[in-house]
Formats: sequence, C-alpha cells, structure tokens
Amino acid sequence: MHSRSHLLQCAAFALLLLALLLLAATAEAKTLKIATLVPDGSSWVAEMRKAGDTIAEKTQGRVKLKFYPGGVMGNEKTVLRKMRAGQLHGGAFTSGALAQVYPDAELYSLPLLFRSYDEVDPVREQIDPIIREGLAKKGFEALAISDTGFAYLMSQKPLREVGDLDGTRVWIVEGDLMSEVALEVAGVSPVQLPIDDVYTALQTHLIDTVASPPMATIAFQWHTKVAYLTDVPLMYLFGFFAVDRKVFDKLRPGDQAILRETVAASAARLDSENRAGELNAKQALRNQGIEFVTASSAAELKRWHEISTQALVKLREMDRYSDTMISEILRLIEEYRAAQPEPR
Repeated sequence: MHSRSHLLQCAAFALLLLALLLLAATAEAKTLKIATLVPDGSSWVAEMRKAGDTIAEKTQGRVKLKFYPGGVMGNEKTVLRKMRAGQLHGGAFTSGALAQVYPDAELYSLPLLFRSYDEVDPVREQIDPIIREGLAKKGFEALAISDTGFAYLMSQKPLREVGDLDGTRVWIVEGDLMSEVALEVAGVSPVQLPIDDVYTALQTHLIDTVASPPMATIAFQWHTKVAYLTDVPLMYLFGFFAVDRKVFDKLRPGDQAILRETVAASAARLDSENRAGELNAKQALRNQGIEFVTASSAAELKRWHEISTQALVKLREMDRYSDTMISEILRLIEEYRAAQPEPR
C-alpha cells in the first residue's frame, strides 16, 4: 500500500510538473500583431508571412507573427496609438510616421539627396545603426529598414520646369515636413492627406500630383489617375518594420536573434527584388500610357537642385533634426562621389 501511495504521489507530482511546464510555455509564447497599409497579396506581405512561418518553426511556436494588411487596423497614426495601448505590437511604417517620435528617422528622404542606390548603400551602412539606436531609445525595435524606392512626381499635366508646379495640387503625407518645406520653397502649398485617402483625392481632383515610387503607385492604383511622370528621382523613400521594444525585450534572447535575423533576411530579399522591379514598374507605367518627361534643360535641372539646397538650409534652421547627422550623411555622399572615376 505504501509503495502504491508513493507511486501515486510521484505520478501526481509528474503531472503537476508537466502542467507547470506547459503553462510556462504557454505564458511565454507570444503572437506579435503587425499592421501595415501595404495591400494583401503584395510581395511584402507574402515575404513577411513566410518569415513568420520560419520564426514560428525556429522558436518552436514561442514567437508567431500575425499580419493585418491593407490598412484594416487604420492609418499609421492609428497603428502607433494601438501599439501604445497594447492592441498591436508592431507595424510596417513609412519613415515619416516614425519621424513623429524620432525625427532623424527620415533623414534619408531629404529632397534630391541621393542620385542612385550606389550612393544610398554606403551611407546606410554607416547611418542605419545610429537610426536603430535612436528608435530603440524611443521604444521601437527596428527589425528592418527597407527600400521603398525613389519617388518621382506623377501628375495630370507635364511638369518639366519648376514653374509648371504653379496651380498644381500636390499631395504629401500628413506630417511630411521635408516635402512641405521643399514645396513651399518652390512656391507650392501642398495638400496633406493620409496615404489611404490618396486614390479618392485623385479621383475627385482634390489633388492632381503625387510623389511616389513607381511600384507603390501601381500597388495603390494611383497610376490610373495620372498621365505624366517627371523622370527625375525626387527623393529616396524607405520604411521600417518595427515592434514595441517592451514586447521585444520580454522575448528570450535566442528568440530575439531569430526574429531579427529572419526579418532582416526577408527584407534584404525584398530590397533586391524591389530594385530590380523598379525598372519593370517604370516600363509598366509606360505600357499603361503614362508619358515620361524630364527637366527641360540642364539649367532647369539646376533650379530643382537649388530648391533642394534652400530647403535643406531651412530644415537645418528649424533645429528638428540632428545637424551632426545631416553633416555626416552629406560627408559620406561627397566621399563616395569623390572616389568615382571622372566620366570620359
């Protein structure tokens, strides 16, 4: 009897231990709810869902990603508010959205700063870690910083000269101080709207001009409401896949590393595809009847760059951004350009 009682006690203890282990595993498991304006069915959503499957497998289910695409959780301001309330844990954000909490997050998008991706890469190699650190201090873990592409002016009338902007109704995203300052230097008062209102605004003629990467223009169907593309890279746009730092810090260190590495690998694949796809997207716009125009002369192109220079002076005077960071980005660009062979 004593032996049987002892066995029952051991079995009960084993069951209790198993239950506690299962409870601990359940309590530790975390499903990160991620919202984005990017439409469902897009390459970004498809790639990140694959990343989520890999993360769930490698963490043995302790970390899972659940995506809410297409703006179903609201615009970026709403997503940030829901993150603060704990209803969401992260999102895919434009640089302008996170600039509301950390202004230097959008410095790569200074107008006419970069001429090509060849200039972007060496700058990002040095500056990305600084931006990640700045965001971390504001409560965000930036799992990826990704290309969105170079933005081009797309409009319902040809824009070959700065003067052609007179009378245009140019859209900029809410809170986009950089574009606002640049356009004001050019004598234009922009229309500020959330991204999800742009298609309707084009349709109703509330706006007639957007600055957007070709791939994004096609994804959001804005290209169906414009007729011209000014073939001068206006600004380099990029975005963040970021999660709440408090939630991230509660994950196991090993799971944090898996999350970082898997998302970063997926983002790198997307960047490579997007850069190749940008040329295809421009050709697709041509095939849809969009007419490509450019600056009417070298002197006119110089005027565009003069506006950019004046805008940068004004932005630096506002004391919103780190002057040291701006200077370092400009130094890295000039260093890269100086190292390039002279054209023959």
